[in-house]
Amino acid sequence: MSIAIQAQALTRSFGDTRALDGIDLEVPSGTVLGLLGPNGSGKTTAVRILATLLPPSSGRASVGGFDVVRQAPQVRTVIGLTGQYAAVDGNLTGVENLELIGRLLDLSRSQARHRAVELIERLDFADAGRRLSKTYSGGMRRRLDLAASLVGRPRVLFLDEPTTGLDPRSRIGMWAIIRELVADGTAVLLTTQYLEEADQLADEIAVLDLGRVIAAGTSDELKRRIGGQVLEVRTVDPVDLDAVAAELAALTGDAPSIDRATRLVKVPAQDTVLVAAVVRRLDEVGIVIADLALRRPSLDDVFLQLIGRRAAMNEPATSAA
Repeated sequence: MSIAIQAQALTRSFGDTRALDGIDLEVPSGTVLGLLGPNGSGKTTAVRILATLLPPSSGRASVGGFDVVRQAPQVRTVIGLTGQYAAVDGNLTGVENLELIGRLLDLSRSQARHRAVELIERLDFADAGRRLSKTYSGGMRRRLDLAASLVGRPRVLFLDEPTTGLDPRSRIGMWAIIRELVADGTAVLLTTQYLEEADQLADEIAVLDLGRVIAAGTSDELKRRIGGQVLEVRTVDPVDLDAVAAELAALTGDAPSIDRATRLVKVPAQDTVLVAAVVRRLDEVGIVIADLALRRPSLDDVFLQLIGRRAAMNEPATSAA
């Protein structure tokens, strides 16, 4: 299997700010690498460098076998890019938008027209391809944006948060399109804020924080890093969240996470006996719960543990600054 994307010790600085701090990435053809991380972790900077939109400060990277600095024009012939916002002309129809991209890629008028119609049909636009794109829903505009990145039949596709703002149905539809492209041999680098999306699509995942890769592996490998299972306790009264967290911390020795919006407290659980102990203890202190569940860790748990740990490690330095 050939390597479609490779980065070695890649760095990028903006003044005194180190956006990327020596990352290594590798994406074989016909696979998806999910790039996860909080805002400001360096995900979009990495995509911009690999897509030749931004030069690295140091390190090396190649895409499709071409060096992103020395052979940038060749790189651009083998890639497609869908950014965080739909970049389509609202005063053109869907077909016209794609024809314009084809002409910019030096396709003949007939070739550009044929490719535009082909993509409109493949992405199930039906009659919408003949309408002005400003009449499209958000999901349709994102699909048209993806279609625009496919006009040149790219071997490598960069998707920078492609489903941001989409409803669940549109997101699932986008997933189906991405799977089809990967099955055809396209290599995909996907940045996303939706951890379920990475879980569904990515063959490998790299977690970025402060410009560094702090964890990498398959979804299952990352979940096994937490080990055991996760105990979730949902309270009836949000006032009880901190008290529940304190009781779970005392019973497990781990620091629980609290989601106040959903009234949920979560903590790693190595032993099923813990469930009975928690029920007894919460009953003793008079806390009423709405739900209690024991389940396998999710990518959300992995992410919170990794990023939470880094935040705790950096807190003293941040406070001192």
